[in-house]
Amino acid sequence: MPHITPDQPLRGVVPSTYVRLLYEYLEKQGVAAVDLLGAAAPEAADRGLQRFPVARWKALLQRAAAHLHDPLLGLRLGQSITPAHFGVMGYVLLACPDLGVALARTLQYQRLLYDVNPMRSALEGSDLRLEWGVDQGRPGPLVDECAITALLQLAHSATGRRIVPTQVCFVNPVPADSKPYRDWFGCPVLFAQPVTSIRLPQTLLALPLRQPDTFLLTVLERQADALLAELPPTDDFEQAVRRCIARLIREGRAELEPVANELHVSARTLHRRLEAGGINFRELRESIRHRLAEHYLADPRLQLAEIAQLLGYSEQSAFTRAYRRWSGCTPYSYRQQQLIPLS
Repeated sequence: MPHITPDQPLRGVVPSTYVRLLYEYLEKQGVAAVDLLGAAAPEAADRGLQRFPVARWKALLQRAAAHLHDPLLGLRLGQSITPAHFGVMGYVLLACPDLGVALARTLQYQRLLYDVNPMRSALEGSDLRLEWGVDQGRPGPLVDECAITALLQLAHSATGRRIVPTQVCFVNPVPADSKPYRDWFGCPVLFAQPVTSIRLPQTLLALPLRQPDTFLLTVLERQADALLAELPPTDDFEQAVRRCIARLIREGRAELEPVANELHVSARTLHRRLEAGGINFRELRESIRHRLAEHYLADPRLQLAEIAQLLGYSEQSAFTRAYRRWSGCTPYSYRQQQLIPLS
């Protein structure tokens, strides 16, 4: 059986902007959004600073799409977004002189717009390539399609022109019908790609925006900087948690309470700080166990029973079950594959 590369546990957060947009869309479809989604809509006064774990956002989209029988909900939702939905950040983008500057600000303030897999940019030939990897997991088609469509819709709103990419790629599987994607994006759309990306002709970067205002842009950027400073810091806390879990796994103590004690915080504080980053403690621990397992399996001197013990399992059978769940094969099968020389 071939080895299956595991996905990272889904991490990251989205601003309340997106969640509020879903409520508005459902109400326009005649759906009682509060009843369907089981919670009140976020208040507009929170300025988008209320953060929603992307896993929760994904679940809300899936529930809405199932109710509407609409697998293209992500596309439709992204098309309904306006700069006003993003408050200060929306007005920052509108006040930029041209599309290139607006995209640069999107990179600079991306945590205020979409704080999941970070956006990267590069010039490739005559195109600007924007891409999102899977470092923080795969949010799935509805989440990805909403985000990509929203970005292009914001560019359309700011320039007053339809922005047609050279190419759009998604990491997600090929849908049953890809024609709606080609129709809306107006370009080739590829699926099952290593990263999600948009290629834009560099000539589009010079497009002037409809409401440029240098003075207003300076004022708004100060406000955006202040908002960015209010977000939970992206410090080394998560890495400290990872290192602590890896160490305590070997001691058989990789539970929430011992990890919190090692980091000199309460279990409640540890849970809250991880949740703020869209991280589930158990999923994080299993991801670390998986990586450690493959490291140990690469060492032929270690017996499977010893590896099980190093990973905190009392029995080899428990390790075997866990490894099959992670990778689709047994530890023994994986080790045998590594021993087969490449032709």
